[in-house]
Amino acid sequence: MAATPDYSHFVKTDKEGRSRLDLAIDGITCAACLDDIETAMKRLPGVILARLNLTSHRLAVTFDAARIDSGALTGALEAIGYRAYPFEQRKVEADEAARFSLLLKCLGVAVFAAMNIMLLSISVWSGEAESMTPETRDFFHLLSALIALPAAAYAGQPFYISAWTALRQGRLNMDVPITIGVFLALALSVYETEHHALHAYFDSAIMLLTFLLAGRVMDQAMRRKTRAAAGNLAALKGENALRFESGAEEEKLVLVPVAALAAGDRVLVRAGERIPADGEIEQGSSALDESAITGETTGKKVGVGDMAYAGSINAEGALTLRVTAAGHAALIDEAARLIEAASAARSRYMRLSDRVSRLYAPAVHLTALATGLVWLALGASAHDALVTAISVLIITCPCALALAVPTVQAMASGAFFRSSLFLNDATGLEKLGEVDAIVFDKTGTLTLPEPRVANAQEIAPDLLELAARLARSSHHPLALALARSVGASAPLPDARETPGQGVAAPFDDGEVRLGSAAFCGVEGGAGPDEASSIFVRKGERWARMLIRQTKRPDAAEVVAGLRKKKFKIFILSGDRPEAVAPIAAHLGVTDWRGGQKPADKIAFIEDLKAQGARVLMVGDGLNDAPALAAAYASLSPIDAVHLTQTQADAVFLGERLAPVAAALEIARRARALMRQNLALAIGYNTIAVPVAMSGHASPLFAALAMSGSSILVTINALRLRGPGKSANLAPKDAKGEGAGAPRLSRLAS
Repeated sequence: MAATPDYSHFVKTDKEGRSRLDLAIDGITCAACLDDIETAMKRLPGVILARLNLTSHRLAVTFDAARIDSGALTGALEAIGYRAYPFEQRKVEADEAARFSLLLKCLGVAVFAAMNIMLLSISVWSGEAESMTPETRDFFHLLSALIALPAAAYAGQPFYISAWTALRQGRLNMDVPITIGVFLALALSVYETEHHALHAYFDSAIMLLTFLLAGRVMDQAMRRKTRAAAGNLAALKGENALRFESGAEEEKLVLVPVAALAAGDRVLVRAGERIPADGEIEQGSSALDESAITGETTGKKVGVGDMAYAGSINAEGALTLRVTAAGHAALIDEAARLIEAASAARSRYMRLSDRVSRLYAPAVHLTALATGLVWLALGASAHDALVTAISVLIITCPCALALAVPTVQAMASGAFFRSSLFLNDATGLEKLGEVDAIVFDKTGTLTLPEPRVANAQEIAPDLLELAARLARSSHHPLALALARSVGASAPLPDARETPGQGVAAPFDDGEVRLGSAAFCGVEGGAGPDEASSIFVRKGERWARMLIRQTKRPDAAEVVAGLRKKKFKIFILSGDRPEAVAPIAAHLGVTDWRGGQKPADKIAFIEDLKAQGARVLMVGDGLNDAPALAAAYASLSPIDAVHLTQTQADAVFLGERLAPVAAALEIARRARALMRQNLALAIGYNTIAVPVAMSGHASPLFAALAMSGSSILVTINALRLRGPGKSANLAPKDAKGEGAGAPRLSRLAS
């Protein structure tokens, strides 16, 4: 008797008492699988919701544990031919890598075999099979068989296994007609070779496998780029924390894993360390770098009673925190849940293709079967009827349909690169091409990601250089921004920092100081810009440096251009409203919001979607990641936190905003080409299928026609490489290179 698996350890319970289990699914080969899996789950008693993410092959099942156990869920999936196990990031990544490796090996074998068999076939064609000696023709056919049979046995594994699994469960998928077509073509070719016929069809079967494997490899490669970001979240929280524990005599500090923290624990966070969990500050004051959380790079002053969130960096003094939320209850974990929910919702856009996929396989089989029976009824021999049926199966194989979109995506990726853009999501092109409303984040998106010295031209160069060198010895966010902005070569020796005040170092028989107005002895330094000011003093000379975020140089021009193209423009920022207002006024954006939390941004986007808008979200902070996932399409700068980049459909490089406009233009052209390719593929089938059914297409002609349709859609996709508006949208620097070119080295790292 088979044992029932118990996955209760992996089950999570939400606030309403409902249970949730995330499962990784093996055996998904096409979009039609989504409906099979979700339907099977929803039929089970006690299952409340089942949602499959086609990108990650992750199934989220919400159920009533009192009515059904976790083992029954996986049992129901295995009953319809899918292996399921609890979703664990490392195991899923390892399995995905193994599948991709197998696909590449299968494609390599198919390509090698196809090239050699085509050479032999060309020899037969060019020698006019009728005039060749039977021995020579048979020898070429025999060589083709020796290459094709083992190659097809190995290269077709992904299709054969999938088709057999589906048939065992009484289902049809798109791999069934492919498998039948390949097997029949090979069997007929072996028969023709044994009977010294003029033609064999080994090349048809191998070419069919080659084109289909190429499409599947491209699809798998795009899916791997959208890897889940659990590892990045773990990195944001850090690995270890210093926890206070009561000993026999006195309280002591113990280094523990972050996963061991619980609400109520007290932890010590030293200067330069990352906050390990959400908590309330009990002792100490500091400035927190929350750029990974909100995108705001200016340090946030905190003290006793303030909240500090996991992922923030303690830039100054030591802090004692009492943990209020740890483990999976922290803010960044909530962001991850919002992302997963929004990502799963995206799969609903595949519903139309699901229906087409479900209808395709039975339609092909019925058409081929009907063709064979009709020819038999009309008095044709069993051989001729079988050849005609095989021709119908091969000529209707979905190579052109499979390549219609991926080829355009490949060409668009090149156009994106020339415009300082990188496509991150396989469906991003179609979505970007349909956008009609754009929501911008402010910090790091409309402005440059790193603050700069706004009044550098007003400060003596030698004093500015001293300030930057001294800033390299400080952990304060303003000092770090100063050092990055000026680019000091080396820190001043013997520098000493006074936490919360500034840093000083001996220099030329005197002292140079950098920090607050009081620390530098500058009277009247306090004012409205004190929070973004840092002072430097050497003897009687002093200067005030304003550290501010600066707008992207072409932001106003790009936003104005987008408005002329009838895009609705909005700004949503987690920054203070008084900081957002001047940016919005400069760009001419009247609809803007400040102080927005992740849930606020999602609510705003959902409201726009309810009004029928297709929203593009452009953002860079962790608080933008859920909004990026919830929006119809999304873009992120390359400087964004890694989690945000993962959720974006595309990322752009450089200091200019022009790639956003370029992305929309390229996507619109690509979307038009996708539609044309689909029309060509459908038109091909409309013409080719009747020709094959009428008996005017041999299996060889069918394979060539199938290949020809694939070449046709590929050539059409190549038009995206030609001159067009998108090619000129990436701004040029003084050397004539794309704005993002100097920063391409970041991708290699």
